[in-house]
Amino acid sequence: VLLDLQEKDIHMKQEIDVSNCKTFSEVKAIIDDWMSYYNQDRYQWKLAKLSPNEYYEYLKTQIYPL
Repeated sequence: VLLDLQEKDIHMKQEIDVSNCKTFSEVKAIIDDWMSYYNQDRYQWKLAKLSPNEYYEYLKTQIYPL
């Protein structure tokens, strides 16, 4: 599922803080966590009020999750 980072003009860089990270692994972990949240838990009005992963499943099955 592709990320739509333009949703309500909010960008990942406005939602996460990597300034205290000392290693690439720390930055990667923060970004991975945010992407997981974005794709699995963050509901989006443009996607029928579903998360991107839920919307993808809805498109495949035509069954709206309750």
